[in-house]
Order: sequence, then structure tokens, then C-alpha cells
Amino acid sequence: MPSASLHFYDPARGDAAFAIDDVSFPAAKGSTTDIATSDSATDTAADTDVIADGSTDRSNCFTVFWVQAGDGEFQAGSARYTFRTGDLLAFVPYQPFALHPASEVQALRLRFHANFFCIEAHHEAVGCNGVLFNDVYDAPVVTIAPPVDDELRDLAGRMQQELRDSGLAHAELLVSYLKVFLIKATRLKIEQRGIDPTRPDWQPQWPQALRDLKRLIEEHYREKHRPGDYAGLLHLTPKALGKLCRTYFRRSPTELIRERILLHARWELLHTRKPVQAIARELGFADELYFSRMFKQATGFAPAIFRQRELEIRSVGNQSMN
Repeated sequence: MPSASLHFYDPARGDAAFAIDDVSFPAAKGSTTDIATSDSATDTAADTDVIADGSTDRSNCFTVFWVQAGDGEFQAGSARYTFRTGDLLAFVPYQPFALHPASEVQALRLRFHANFFCIEAHHEAVGCNGVLFNDVYDAPVVTIAPPVDDELRDLAGRMQQELRDSGLAHAELLVSYLKVFLIKATRLKIEQRGIDPTRPDWQPQWPQALRDLKRLIEEHYREKHRPGDYAGLLHLTPKALGKLCRTYFRRSPTELIRERILLHARWELLHTRKPVQAIARELGFADELYFSRMFKQATGFAPAIFRQRELEIRSVGNQSMN
């Protein structure tokens, strides 16, 4: 994937920690439209340019696109998926993403920084962390079907109206609307995937080898970083395991392992005071510099800078504004 430009939310320059707007993108056969930015965007939490040169984008906000019309493909990290009218796409902070529209796309775009609402810190209240966002294994997409589509459309209208009116308890009301929006989308994805979040042993309808692979990665990502280690445990050749992963996960085993490591690393950097060297060792890296290079390649920042910038932003106000 080409290097990704970063559209950085920064309250010091007056950026809004929450934004919702309607955007449109022309069909871009053979090229990539940057889906985090658009001429039609207003009241955004980042810059507003159009990039259609095959580059990707990333933001330090959680980003949701609910496709109202159009279809095509999208990239999330190193994986590529299809989308169509009615699909809701969910991207996490610092994740490279891009849209490849096959036809003109109209979408509702919603962005919020953890400074406004932190899904990791408030997982029990919303339940979308690990389902709608931060799911290393599943596609970051859910099809919004009736009657939920009308409910989400009403919530989106309420959020847009509140941003225009800005009345009493403005932030609290926006957070409450956002929570309900995310809960309803998460419930729908759980229903569509057959997920049972109350069962820690739940596995999707993947081949048994991939269910075992997910379990093994969750157990061993801190010390086993090579695909060959997992192929051996599964009694498969590395080539056979790679083919299975690319078919079902749209990524290689190496990319899956790396994404799981990075998910852990981001949490530790933002929610603990552990030194970078300690986090690297906890994740099985004897060489802190190697770990830092991998982290920078994935997020655009070295671990220490990533922590410093995010904590500076979050120190401006309460993370969730609750």
C-alpha cells in the first residue's frame, strides 16, 4: 500500500473533536479517492482536500462512512474489501484507508476523536470495541438494514441539528446520540455475523484451521511473530496457511500478527506509563528500534511521539466529555 497522508485532529488549532457531514466521491476507475477528505465536506475535524492519485489517508480520529448510494472497493490497512449502498465502514485512528468507487458514491461521514468519546475506555457502555472497531480478523463493514436504517438516519439528523443549534448540555447530548448510533450498528453486526459477545469461545464460520489460528495468535502474539510458527502448530505449510488467510482475511499471516501486536502496543502507549522499551519487550521484541520502526510504518509516528502527541491532545479535556 502506498504511504498514507495524515489528517491530524488538533484542538490547539481549533479543530472539532466531533464532526458529521454528507460527502460525495466521483467514480474513479483505476484510481483511488481519498475518503477522509472531500470538497463537499463541511464542519470537519481535519483538512479538506481531494486526493485521487492512488494514495491512502489516515486520521487520528475514529471514522465511519455510511454509504447512501454507490459501490466499489475500499482498503483498510493492508486488506481490500467490497462495499455497496447501505454499508457502514468503520476505521480506527491511524489506520490507512482508501476508497475505490466503481460508481459515484454519496455517504454520511462521522468522525470523532477519543478526546470526545473513547470507545476503548467505554467498551462496557457501548460494546463496539472489537466488533465495529479494532477487530483484527473481520471486515470493518456492516450492512445497515431496515428498520435500523431509519433509526440511524434519525440519530444522524439529530446530531447534525445539535451541531447547528448548540444548546444546553451540547456535548453530553451529542455523546448520547453517538453512543446509541454505535450501539445499534454494533448490534446489527453481531446479528449479521452470528456473534455472541457473551461467549469468549465464540468463533465465526471460518474453516477450523483459521479458528485455531485466531486462538493461537491471541495466545502467542507476544512471543511468536513468524507465520511459520503458527503453520507448524496447525500442521500446515506456510504456503497453505498464507492462502487460507488471504482468502478469508484478505491479509497475510504476517499482517494479521503485526496488526494484533500493534493493537496491544497502542493500548499500552495510551493507557499506561510503561516505557517504550518495556512495551517492546512485553511484545517479544529484544530490539526496541525494530519495534519502533514497525510501529512508525503502521501509524506514521514513532511510539514515543505517538504517545506524546495523543496525550497532549487528550489533556485538553476529558477523554469522553462525560
